[in-house]
Amino acid sequence: MNQNKAKILKAASSLFLTGGAAALSVRAIAKEAGVSTIGIYSHFEGKQGILDALYIEGFGFVADAMDVLKLGLAPREAVLLASKNYLQLAETHEAHYRLIFGENNGAYAPSKEAKGVAIEAFSGLIDLVGNVYPTLVDEAARVRVALQVWALMHGSVSLKQHAVGELVDMHDWQPRALEAVAVFIDGLSAGEATG
Repeated sequence: MNQNKAKILKAASSLFLTGGAAALSVRAIAKEAGVSTIGIYSHFEGKQGILDALYIEGFGFVADAMDVLKLGLAPREAVLLASKNYLQLAETHEAHYRLIFGENNGAYAPSKEAKGVAIEAFSGLIDLVGNVYPTLVDEAARVRVALQVWALMHGSVSLKQHAVGELVDMHDWQPRALEAVAVFIDGLSAGEATG
């Protein structure tokens, strides 16, 4: 990615984090990035193109987080490492995370290409679940379990990102979230062994 595109995406990410999708006008992004509005259109075809680029980049981070099978870990450890990576990316790339999980007040609908990247990222989690539970030969069952793992991770991130931190001590939220994922997958494994 060239330097101007990177600056534009960084500026858009920063504006999104402080003001949501409503803060993302081409003019505001151009000003924040220190480029002309013409530069924005030449790189991204406007606001929709920038949002799609952030969305695709965000789900690229998710796909990278799920890409742990190549490490040769035991299935349970692979899911826990992917979960840890996911939780870390939610903090490291908070604006991307908030955009891809719908904090845009309906101001953005991802393109077909962007949705394809999201589906590909989720398939990484489905593959991990399939390794933990090889008896789940039914694709719908693997998807259901993957969604449950994702819900645990996403719920933990949402609690951290919102006002719950004022109500509950969230300083060690990531270890607690990983513990919840471990309990869940161990419980399913135990049920599978006895079921």
